[in-house]
Amino acid sequence: MVALELYRKTTIGVNLTETLDEMVFSGRLAPELAVRVQLQFDESMRDVLEEKLTSRASFKGHLHTYRYCDGVWIFILTDATFTNEEMTQNIGKVKIVACDASLMKPEVPPQQ
Repeated sequence: MVALELYRKTTIGVNLTETLDEMVFSGRLAPELAVRVQLQFDESMRDVLEEKLTSRASFKGHLHTYRYCDGVWIFILTDATFTNEEMTQNIGKVKIVACDASLMKPEVPPQQ
């Protein structure tokens, strides 16, 4: 389940978390419901990126650092160049986080 929380660090994920925290603090939302909203956000982000994303990009750069822990790869590139169908962008330093796809699927409880 930790891999699903990756999207909470995006701009929209941070803003959602802040808004939910404000609503819980002010008593307008139960904490349990806030947790359910965040879990739904995690699953929805995964589904949208898996099903709707059609754009492709490639990148090159000098590998500065890499790590692998619990199914998550982290790469830090310097002098990176990203290319897609529309443009090429040079970036001085970039951090890429890649998760094992099997960790992204929610566990299905056994049926009784």
